[in-house]
Amino acid sequence: MTAPRRSARIAGKRSEKIEETQEEPKLKKTKVTKKESKESSKKTEPVSHLEVGDEIPDMTLQDQDQKDVSLREIVKKNKIVVIFVYPKASTPGCTRQACGFRDNFEDLKKHAKVYGLSADNATRQKNFQTKQHLPYDLLSDPKRELIGILGCKKTPQSGIIRSHFVFYDGKLKFKRIKISPEVSVSDSKKEVLELAKSLESRK
Repeated sequence: MTAPRRSARIAGKRSEKIEETQEEPKLKKTKVTKKESKESSKKTEPVSHLEVGDEIPDMTLQDQDQKDVSLREIVKKNKIVVIFVYPKASTPGCTRQACGFRDNFEDLKKHAKVYGLSADNATRQKNFQTKQHLPYDLLSDPKRELIGILGCKKTPQSGIIRSHFVFYDGKLKFKRIKISPEVSVSDSKKEVLELAKSLESRK
């Protein structure tokens, strides 16, 4: 009679051990999923871009002469500010865009301050300005900090999307991303003249 009781106890102990060993992998899996969820949440973290109505960022960049240019100071001194963004100085599309602003500069400068912006260093910007006789300053953003805030990064690692932005009273009024060189020039000119008219009507 005693033998069956011992076997029952042994069987009971074995079943408990089996249950314990079955539960261990579940705990390990839970730990892994927690780490993965943290990593995935970082990857999907929303990136904030400047939208119409937002104030210009409080940033300072260097121009082609390695002089500091404060964005906030620019909008304090100029009612309308145009910043056009190009992927790379001295490439065909960027040259067309920059020269388009050059050719329309006389009309634009009556109402707005114009800046070109890219990730090129100051030396490359200076060469570009000199070669193409550009009458406005070029801002250098090698870390793509302002470019990122404007929403013009092609990928997180590299690349720039051709765009332009028009600020009025320090706030973003027009935002055009992923456009052709010619449309960037013609549309920004229309937008500046539209804002200039609204200013005249208030006087």
